[in-house]
Amino acid sequence: MAIIKKFRIKSFKKNEPLLELKNISIAFGKRQILDNISFKINSGEIVGLLGPNGAGKSTIFNLITGILKPDNGKIQFGSKDATKYPIYQRTKEFKIGYVPQYGGYFSDLTTYENLKAVAEILIKDPREQNSKIEYLISKFELDYIRNIKASFLSGGQKRKLVLCIALLGDPKILLLDEPFAALDVLTIQMLQKIIVNLQTEDRIGTIVCDHQARDLLTCVDVAMILSNCKIVAQGTPKELINNPVARNAYFGEAFKIN
Repeated sequence: MAIIKKFRIKSFKKNEPLLELKNISIAFGKRQILDNISFKINSGEIVGLLGPNGAGKSTIFNLITGILKPDNGKIQFGSKDATKYPIYQRTKEFKIGYVPQYGGYFSDLTTYENLKAVAEILIKDPREQNSKIEYLISKFELDYIRNIKASFLSGGQKRKLVLCIALLGDPKILLLDEPFAALDVLTIQMLQKIIVNLQTEDRIGTIVCDHQARDLLTCVDVAMILSNCKIVAQGTPKELINNPVARNAYFGEAFKIN
């Protein structure tokens, strides 16, 4: 398990947020999933969503991408109310990148072929396609697996490939769903560094959803804890760890950072 050596606490200008969820509620039948949820993310900010399985973390991602529509509330990108926008319009107009926990690549295609297949859809100019692909292969050190089929890649290599696929569209908002699941410590640390570099180099607003508190808190600026359909605690990693509500709802009294 990764150990937090220091907290990354950043300040952000009070500009118009990239994304804002306002008083969002949704239920599946008689089961309430989210109840009056509100939060926002700024350019270059890394926000973490913590909570047990079934707490509504993935539902929030599905609401942001447009897979689901809320029963109540508003989803706003900048100054635009996009609550009723379909998936394709949100992805194209608001530049959303999504890295799912599972899949997100073509198993029978090589690393390069995966990137080429998506680049041909997103980028019109062939020269720009090749330039973007080579940039990402270099940036994420994928050249040595360029011609290897995705089905033969390790878990960490697949995560890097899917992240590159998501970055082909130059997203302003990046959604990472359980990025640290089933990975070894060194691979987790590698991904944490990548997430932070995307913030400092590309100013991408990133939302990381995970249930592993230590791994997530290492690389976020602020985090929220979901429990019983609501955000019960939020703040910087240091604030959350010292928050008795957060300890009671998720961390437990024995939770410590060395």
